[in-house]
Amino acid sequence: MTVAQPDVSVIIGAYEAMPYLIECLSSVEAQTIDPERVEVIAVDDGSTDGTGEYLEEFAERAPMHVLVVRQENSGGPSGPRNVGLAKATGRYVFFLDADDRLGPEALERMVGMADRAGTDVVLGKVEGVNRSAPKSMWGKTLERTDVFSSNIKFTLSAQKLFRRELLDRHGMRFDESLFTGEDALFTMEAYLRADGVSVVADHTCYYLVGRDDGKHVTKSGSYTLRFDSARALMRLIAELVPAGARRDQLMIRPFLVTLLPQFGPKYLTDSEEIRRHKFELAKPLMDTYWTEGVAQRLKVHERLRLHLVAEQRPELLPEVVTFVKAKKQAAALLEKKGRRVYLAYPYFRDRAAGVPDAVYLAEPREARAFPGYREGGVDTLVRRAVRKARRVLTSREVRPAA
Repeated sequence: MTVAQPDVSVIIGAYEAMPYLIECLSSVEAQTIDPERVEVIAVDDGSTDGTGEYLEEFAERAPMHVLVVRQENSGGPSGPRNVGLAKATGRYVFFLDADDRLGPEALERMVGMADRAGTDVVLGKVEGVNRSAPKSMWGKTLERTDVFSSNIKFTLSAQKLFRRELLDRHGMRFDESLFTGEDALFTMEAYLRADGVSVVADHTCYYLVGRDDGKHVTKSGSYTLRFDSARALMRLIAELVPAGARRDQLMIRPFLVTLLPQFGPKYLTDSEEIRRHKFELAKPLMDTYWTEGVAQRLKVHERLRLHLVAEQRPELLPEVVTFVKAKKQAAALLEKKGRRVYLAYPYFRDRAAGVPDAVYLAEPREARAFPGYREGGVDTLVRRAVRKARRVLTSREVRPAA
């Protein structure tokens, strides 16, 4: 008897996933899609807590076909996902983390969207449970969009529906040399190669669960791994998108999400050796991928920090990070000529520092968030902003706002 091809292969990589795995598999079993249209491929990555045994129990009683693979620990999520992908037979694949769970009707809605719109990738709305989840891309359900016309570049996790033919045609697999950010690389490539992306924003399809035991993979790892991740994603974008505005638009993601946090509050507690190493790791990335087009798309405090990194000015960075962390940003400073608005962060018009005024230039939307934007005249704003900036630079002390 010929067995019909399943619509979707749900690939679950599991390592030390108990007891979260119980709810995860319950959410699969509760899906409204016909069980004959689903296959589950679960890869136990060397667990010692009963994960593999529970997967085998589930396979015996589940209404859909379940294949369980048990293997030695691979050291990361890429290996199990690649094993599952190699065994998948569905028209689509969906990567489900063993500590998360699907929303009701998730598979039925996402497969239906892909079939209706003819798109290669479908994003289902994600909600966080005891952890944060991306939000900016769920404003509206979109049958067909792309990575340049929406905010989907800010959700590069692997928990999406992918057309398997797209992945096979381009030989796409997860990079097992990366121990963080491997899903960002895979998903960005899928976005760029896809014939359309859909967004299901009116129904929660995925619950991102925060583990009480703190073992979630994204919470661990050396800072050097973050630079590896940023480097890989920047290289991919540069390979697939010609230099120009569209590439700059995508480069915002690795600069903002992966690189910039290395020069945030944590930097203040880093040793001098680690600070020096971070600047060394960042230099080739800044030299190669940091452009005026990327800089112009960032907020002033983001642009200022990355400008100092690009210019290799580690002696100036702590003051800026402290200033931003304390949330005592200066009032908007209106230039007397034209409508240009500057934010007087540290070293603004400091001749010794030599940071160009353009680094402090704010878009109107950003400037409007500052109280001084609507208060008083131009001269009042200028005096107030310069006074505040000088006070910070002179005292070298910033106290948190009450």
